[in-house]
Amino acid sequence: MAETEQAVVAVEPETEVLRVQHGMFGVKGTGDTSGYGGLSRAIDFPGGTQQPFGGWWDEAYERMGAHFTSKGDDPLGPPNGGVAKSTSDVIEKVVVHRGEITFHVVRGQLATLARHLRDDPHLRFELCSSVSGVHYPADSGRELHAVYHLQSMTYNRRIRLEVSAPDGDPHIPSIVATYPAADWHERETYDMFGIVFDGHPALTRILMPDDWPGHPQRKDYPLGGIDVEYHGATVPPPDQRRSYT
Repeated sequence: MAETEQAVVAVEPETEVLRVQHGMFGVKGTGDTSGYGGLSRAIDFPGGTQQPFGGWWDEAYERMGAHFTSKGDDPLGPPNGGVAKSTSDVIEKVVVHRGEITFHVVRGQLATLARHLRDDPHLRFELCSSVSGVHYPADSGRELHAVYHLQSMTYNRRIRLEVSAPDGDPHIPSIVATYPAADWHERETYDMFGIVFDGHPALTRILMPDDWPGHPQRKDYPLGGIDVEYHGATVPPPDQRRSYT
């Protein structure tokens, strides 16, 4: 079944509202120079989707689970002779939204699952096209998210993996050993969001100077007021910027 046909099969559930944001950038009081100070919108997640998802999505989900639930001499058995797990111990939630599928993966299982996704002849997701980060301060205990886009060149299929970690323990396994092209993507995600990819061969900053404080794409990073030393200039804080209202 073609990917474009998937959207009409799975039923998308209700969303999970994290918070309601007021103003374009969530600015409180003053400093919103966007002209959208009265804007109010919900920050939400798509809810989990139950099977059947439709077409090859169900086959892929069941194949992923088979690598962790089979026993005995089955080649799909638990890796390294480990204890067999249920699929829910590996995939926390499946989300079908706007014709795309996302598998929310338990972070401790990410590296093993990535290897199976690449090597299983029935899956063959040979390409990791991007790794990116997202910061949701209101998602308590899961504030940092890493998102992976995988493509099967063999079957012309795409999926998304998403892994979360708390602010207090921002560690996620690296997948560079399976997908070498993820090297610089993980470094950028570390640089911008502070996610530590355990097992990365050289996890250093890639955009900001090595001694730069903080991670600029986090929601708690200050908006302006930081010296731009190489120009000898400053960016004024939000409450000192020009107002259009």
